Order: sequence, then C-alpha cells, then structure tokens
Amino acid sequence: MFGWFQRLLPHSGDFFVLFERHAAALNGAADALAQLTAGQGERDAHLRTIRDREHDADEVIRETLHEVRQTFLTPFDRGAITALIGSMDDTIDEMNRSASAIELLEVTTFDPQMKQIGVLVQDAARLIAEAMPLLRDVERNGRRLHALTAKLVKLEGEVDVLHDTGMRNAFQAQKAKPDPLAFMVAREIYKNLERIADAFEDVANEIDSLVIDHG
Repeated sequence: MFGWFQRLLPHSGDFFVLFERHAAALNGAADALAQLTAGQGERDAHLRTIRDREHDADEVIRETLHEVRQTFLTPFDRGAITALIGSMDDTIDEMNRSASAIELLEVTTFDPQMKQIGVLVQDAARLIAEAMPLLRDVERNGRRLHALTAKLVKLEGEVDVLHDTGMRNAFQAQKAKPDPLAFMVAREIYKNLERIADAFEDVANEIDSLVIDHG
C-alpha cells in the first residue's frame, strides 16, 4: 500500500538517482582497489581513480543533503535517506583510506588474503549497485533486497576470516624472520581493508531497515 501511495506523491528531488550515482562511484573505487591489490595495471592510476571516485561520491552526498532540505515529500523518512547515503559514503571513505595507507607505506605487493579481500570488496559493491534500483519499489522488491543484504553480511564475515588468517601468517613470518616494520605495515593494511567490509555491513543494515519499514 505504501509503495502505491508513494508513487502518487510529488517529489522535487530524485533520491533514487542519487543513490544509484553514489553506488556507481562506489563500484568504480572498488574495481580500482581490487586491481590495485591484485597487482594489475598501473598502481598510481588505481590510486588516482579511488580518490576521484571518492570525490564524486562527496558531490552526491552534498546534493542529497540539499535535496533533503528542499524536498517537502520524500520517498523515505529523511533520517533513513541520510543514514543510507551516509553509510554508503563511509564505505568509499574507507576505500580511500586504504588507498592512502597503501600509498603512504609504499606497498607494492600484497598477501593472497589481501588480494581476496579486494575481490570481496568488489563483489560487495556490485551487490549494493544491484540493490539501489530496487529501492524504487521496496514493497515489491523486499525479498530480493533482503537476499542481497544477507550476501553483504556473509561477505563481511568472509573478510573477517581472511583478515585473521593474513594476520596470523604475518605473525608467523615475523617469528621466523623478525621484521617489525613489515609486520606493522601488514597490520595497517589489513586493518583498513577490514573496515571497508564493516562499512558494507552497515549499508546492509540500513537497507534492511528500509525493507522493514516500507516492505
């Protein structure tokens, strides 16, 4: 019933387009991060792409906040809109922080677990991109949205396992051949990569909240 009534209401801002634009920026950054950790292509180009897509996402955030203030009738509660776009922005911010750490610490080779996390980040970004258009009709698409958020939560758990395995391997390597700097660098990179996955789980929670409230 809400979905039917929602379609009759006038809107001065299209928040769904903004969600989808942000998801596109998120995907661009995730693709670059996956290629960066896989050692594919030009390192500096990937770092630059991640920064550029983060700037694109910031512009979407500004537009969204402007529309929230200017729009009388919104498709969802204003708090829900800002919470969702904010959680998505946290995710790309964490990608940018990971890229900055990689650049600052001059990391050029990555552990197998780091490479796998890069792939999972890419997978998670694609799930969010798939979810955004479905928000146009939450009532009809609630089941599919819930399935996508379940996958996002599962990916976050897989990243946790890879993080723990990678850190355990780094610690064992440190014991066999002491290199405190290498261990500290590995810990910093794993910490940043794990935070990306944590942010993806927050996006899943915000989408689930919309499904519960409007599905």
